[in-house]
Amino acid sequence: MKPELEKICADYIANRDTVKKAFRFNDAAIWSVCANLFCACGHTADAERLKDCRKILKKYTRPFSKFRGKVRPFLTCMLAVGDSPEERMALANDYFRLLKRNFKKSEYLVLAAFLLTDLADRSLTEEKAARGKDIYRRMNKKHRLLTNKTDSVFAMLMAYSDKTDDELLEDMDACYDALKAKFSGGSGVQTAAQVLSAAAGTPEEKAQRVIDLFNALEEAEVKYGRSDELAPLAALSLADAPAAALAEDVKAADEFLEEQKLWKSGDKEKTERAMHALMIVSDLYADTDRVNITVMTNTLDMLFAKQQASRFSFAVQVIQTLLQYAVGSKDKAEDKAADSKQEETETAPGGTDAGPAETDAGRQPEK
Repeated sequence: MKPELEKICADYIANRDTVKKAFRFNDAAIWSVCANLFCACGHTADAERLKDCRKILKKYTRPFSKFRGKVRPFLTCMLAVGDSPEERMALANDYFRLLKRNFKKSEYLVLAAFLLTDLADRSLTEEKAARGKDIYRRMNKKHRLLTNKTDSVFAMLMAYSDKTDDELLEDMDACYDALKAKFSGGSGVQTAAQVLSAAAGTPEEKAQRVIDLFNALEEAEVKYGRSDELAPLAALSLADAPAAALAEDVKAADEFLEEQKLWKSGDKEKTERAMHALMIVSDLYADTDRVNITVMTNTLDMLFAKQQASRFSFAVQVIQTLLQYAVGSKDKAEDKAADSKQEETETAPGGTDAGPAETDAGRQPEK
């Protein structure tokens, strides 16, 4: 492993431990992304500073604000790596108010507002927000099934490109088509195409760089994903380095993370680990910010997916409870019917009394 990569890996673990203590009740994926935010900026996570920045975030937001949801640890860490966290928080609030006039409120929009505060010399204006909205609208019109709230982040970043909207969208579509030949399409391919659209070069050349890097990772026996993981891959592929060299660094970082035993050994966990290894490697190259943006949005996607899975699991438990209640009601009705000859002649066992309970239980899954 390169000495500079070895140092970043060591810093990553130290930062992750500090972030974990500060946000011990959050998902482990958040700790990893936040740890790398500090690595990318050349900072060391400090528990007291995180505590102070969390207070600033609380000071400038209401209890049920989008700033205090799943995205809160990201925002706290972004405040912590800056020189003037209170000023950045106030500016992010202003940007969010401007963005929500053009987009539906979401935690992705909060993330976009924070990311745009990094553009110190290119402030967010009504014109820029409107441009981002129009880019998003056109993406949604062309790819309705693929476009979702995550794309609001990339639409706003694309709005700062020197290319025209037509050039950006034509480039994005061409990149999507070129990538689809290898990766079969999907929202991950669309996000990767969005990352590539603002970069120089022909769509075919840019897409080929992504494919070359993916192939190099396969040859290095790194289990990298083919869907949501493609956006960070696209960002790193733009680095000024051969695909084989990038793949070698990712493999070294992946082996380091494997030794730390931060992920389980399943295929899904291996692909997630490889994405974070790539994120670490990105700190050696110029496109670190772009990789971090894509990894942050992908991590939010994973967290929301888990949240939906939890809600579904809870709904199943409720249904099962209702079914058990229905069975219990039916048994009681049958006992009561057996004790009463009159009811036995008027109502079949488990009929009238069991009926309403069975109906309620049957309707619940439709809700």
